[in-house]
Amino acid sequence: MTRPQVYRARGSRVFRGALALLLAAAGLAPALHAQVTFNGAAALSSQLVDRGQAMTPDTPILQGAASWTFPAGWSLGLSGSTRLRSPGRLLAALAQASRQWALADNWQMQANLFYYRYQGSSRSHAFDRAEAGLSWSYRDVLTLGLSAIHVIGGRHRLRGAADASLQWPLTREFSLSAGAGIAQAPIAPYDSYGYDRPGPSEYARAGGYRQRPAAEFRRYGHLGLIWSRGAWRVEAQRILADPRTRWQSDALDASPWVLTVSRSF
Repeated sequence: MTRPQVYRARGSRVFRGALALLLAAAGLAPALHAQVTFNGAAALSSQLVDRGQAMTPDTPILQGAASWTFPAGWSLGLSGSTRLRSPGRLLAALAQASRQWALADNWQMQANLFYYRYQGSSRSHAFDRAEAGLSWSYRDVLTLGLSAIHVIGGRHRLRGAADASLQWPLTREFSLSAGAGIAQAPIAPYDSYGYDRPGPSEYARAGGYRQRPAAEFRRYGHLGLIWSRGAWRVEAQRILADPRTRWQSDALDASPWVLTVSRSF
């Protein structure tokens, strides 16, 4: 069922207002009078996955990202994703504003504000959200984060998520990557009735699904290996996700492996 457009528009206005406040605060900082650092990256991935959920079929995804960093710790970023076979259609977009502080020689803290927007089916739009969070990093090796999530167009209260990631150097060019997290589902998952399973020449019927409690948590994670040299980076990830969190009404289960090749500039 399509959600009312008024809620999606209201969520977008909230995000734009919050982002405007962050930009205004950054404008008051002396850092804006200093040199701004620009970073960009382009990547090709085998699939787009969001916290263990497959957001696209198992098909090559072209991604681009840009960020601006100010000496006082502020940073702004934008990124977008599209299918390699149809590059004119944007599948996903992300806007980010953040502020970073040094807590000690080895520890840093960062406050983040994200806005995620997906194109496609109503299932994809269920992951449109504004997200505020705090994260703590140790030597760029271990990162722990907590997030409060507002689903754009949703009528429910804020949802939460907790994430942990590890990138452990093995050699000069290779690193081990691992991650785990738990989050409240953006909307209730669905169970299918046995009588509604499609036959060899039938499509699944929407009436054959029943909603589970909206507060159910979903668990996810990954294990992978990273190779990096200069501006190039190659990462292979084994996706781990609770199978109960996958939407049976769509054939978009996350592929067991996701391969990404990227170049920064």
